[in-house]
Amino acid sequence: MKPSKRSEIAPFLVMDIFNRANALERQGHDIIHMEAGQPGTPAPEPVLEAAKHALATDTMGYKPLGLPQLRERIARHYGDFYGLDIAPSRIIITSGSSAGFVLSFLALFDSGARVGLGAPYYPAYPNLLNALDCVPVIIPTSADSDYQLTIEQVSKNMHEGSPKGLDGLLVASPANPTGSMLSKTGLESLVHLCGAYDIPFISDEIYHGITYGHKSHSALEFDSNVIVVNSFSKYYSMTGWRIGWLVVPENMERSFQRLDQNLYIASPTVSQFAALAAMDARAELDEYVAVYARNRDLLLSGLPKAGFDAFAPADGAFYLYADISHITSDSESFCYRMLDEIGVAATPGTDFDTGARTARVRFSYAGKESDITEAIERLKKWRAS
Repeated sequence: MKPSKRSEIAPFLVMDIFNRANALERQGHDIIHMEAGQPGTPAPEPVLEAAKHALATDTMGYKPLGLPQLRERIARHYGDFYGLDIAPSRIIITSGSSAGFVLSFLALFDSGARVGLGAPYYPAYPNLLNALDCVPVIIPTSADSDYQLTIEQVSKNMHEGSPKGLDGLLVASPANPTGSMLSKTGLESLVHLCGAYDIPFISDEIYHGITYGHKSHSALEFDSNVIVVNSFSKYYSMTGWRIGWLVVPENMERSFQRLDQNLYIASPTVSQFAALAAMDARAELDEYVAVYARNRDLLLSGLPKAGFDAFAPADGAFYLYADISHITSDSESFCYRMLDEIGVAATPGTDFDTGARTARVRFSYAGKESDITEAIERLKKWRAS
């Protein structure tokens, strides 16, 4: 048997590190998990209660496109937080943001489409595009722009390659792995540029709600024809529940619906009932964000003492993206050594970029405060030796 060419994509290295860390734990090793992009907290108590109630009272049948009351509640969320009037019919409930990206890429792009994205990037972006026979157009970003795309960079790429240059653009703010954010004017200018060229703009907003002194803006504030991908995994602390949502343009509702019906039929029913409760659990969820903020401060002050002193701006999400080029150019070997020798799991930069720019390590600080403190001590001793 021969695998398809579309399956020959790059691995998701964080999962390899995660699996090795779990194997070491099973062998009795004390591992501090700073590799996976997931909260160390459980779903809020109202979420658990809602799931129990749903299991006891609902038949758990298909809920195509999503529970009507969940779609209505998400639509109201856009009014509450962004001042937007979004019709519930534009909301599609997905099996996490991963399904949202697959649906978006299939609905928007044909084979060979060139889709722009900034590097460093979430690895599933280019990997999924490659699997779908699209062309990820990687645009390197720099510290000068807080590792976010600029209007000048994207404008230049509009005129290269295919007749349009780009057939779509994907942007994340706050971003993974950097935690950096676009300014309101920066996001608005990119949205309007794509509108001027009549190409899709996909906005990854799964880290909205997790910011530190900065306000996150939705691309929907500037154009109703963008596609927004969001998830209950991050702010809502429901990673394993596999539940997220899309906001799609009104004229594309049916295109997304047809694909969703055939690919997924429906998202997990119990997770939908639970997600509805999560929308009104903000007091508990904001306490989680306060923990991330404290962990962030601990790392920003503690990691330089261990020789990590250059980071991307950590304005949102729960990551520090540290430069280790003064230590090594091989971030994969470095991360495996760090895991095997001191039990600190982190993600190598090869997941997020290519070439010389992979001499980075992503530390997730979504775990316990005590774990962050212990990780800093281990790293200080390890680097000193």
